[in-house]
Amino acid sequence: MKKVLFLFLLSFLFAACKKDKVDATNPKTLQSSINDMASSLSTLQQVKFNEALYILKTFGVEADGDVNELNALGKLINGLKVPGILSLADQVAQKNGIEWSSTGPPSLGEMNIFGNESAKESDPNDVSASSLSLEATEVPTDNVLGTQALQIVPRLVDSQGKPVIFTGAGLEAVLEVFSNGNRILTSKNLMQDNNFKGFNLRFASLPSQKIIDNKIDITVSVKTTKKTFKMSKIGVPVNPKALLMPSGNPDQNPANPTISDPTVVPVDPTLPTDNSGTNPTKPAADPKASVTRFLNNLSSQNLRGAYDTAENPSWGSYETFSNPTSGFGAVKNINVKNISTNSSSANSASVNATYDVTDKEGKTTALQVTFGLKNVNGEWKISSYKIN
Repeated sequence: MKKVLFLFLLSFLFAACKKDKVDATNPKTLQSSINDMASSLSTLQQVKFNEALYILKTFGVEADGDVNELNALGKLINGLKVPGILSLADQVAQKNGIEWSSTGPPSLGEMNIFGNESAKESDPNDVSASSLSLEATEVPTDNVLGTQALQIVPRLVDSQGKPVIFTGAGLEAVLEVFSNGNRILTSKNLMQDNNFKGFNLRFASLPSQKIIDNKIDITVSVKTTKKTFKMSKIGVPVNPKALLMPSGNPDQNPANPTISDPTVVPVDPTLPTDNSGTNPTKPAADPKASVTRFLNNLSSQNLRGAYDTAENPSWGSYETFSNPTSGFGAVKNINVKNISTNSSSANSASVNATYDVTDKEGKTTALQVTFGLKNVNGEWKISSYKIN
């Protein structure tokens, strides 16, 4: 009887020593505490717990190499219990656009954050492929700023170049962007099947001062259980007008002129005037007044006023022109640096304008635009718009 009681007390003390929260004092205590926490869970809960740790290690921390990632993970989750880790993983997955939930069924294959495991018979991450294909497609162009992003889509293919069919995997996909040999961006995602949507590479995430010759090199790697596949595209062009510009105060730019009231049309003293004192038979002496009016209306978000200064078929209807996603409805304000008339005749004119556009997300882009204008019943109307 005493022996049975002793064994009961021993087992009770052993259970009491198990940790219920992460101890990241060192790598050994980190692994030990995570093992203790997992042992108290059901088999299904253990799978989701391991998936959550993998999400946090892969996407929740910034570090290179497994050892550094584990150290960073330990700092991130130190002191957390299982519910806290699952909740944090949900937040990281949502932030990174990963289709994963702590309450969903197992979906990432066999996860082991402490080391590589050999392929299992039912391992969905053991995808058999010959190579990786890579496509970089421009995202539809913005009427104001031009092309804003690239969609980078990798595909695992067989020896004949045909996509490999698989599902239920959790393959780590890593995008790296280089310019002139220097890495300027790294992004990670999960490839769960071969319908993977890939990476949306926004040019606004690339600092303009680090891009050489307006071209970038793109490399994507996809890691299966047995092999890591890698593919690159070299010399991919980018839109320099959409890149991240250096910070600065445009109000302190000496090149930024004070714009006079664009509604005041100057009088040409060499021409006859009517009773109102204006020249009724000829449009404004300088067509840049119409461009100035257009930009001022955009800056004040008077989209109807801006639209009325133009007769440009490529802008379509007012609804298309003012669209907040693909049209001028995304503009918050404009800081004009320079406007000059390039050429002018009785019926047509060309005006160059340099200005900064700030959209409603707070992103500022420097533009150089050539406006084409035509004489419509004695008034200059914008008929074309070209970003240089």
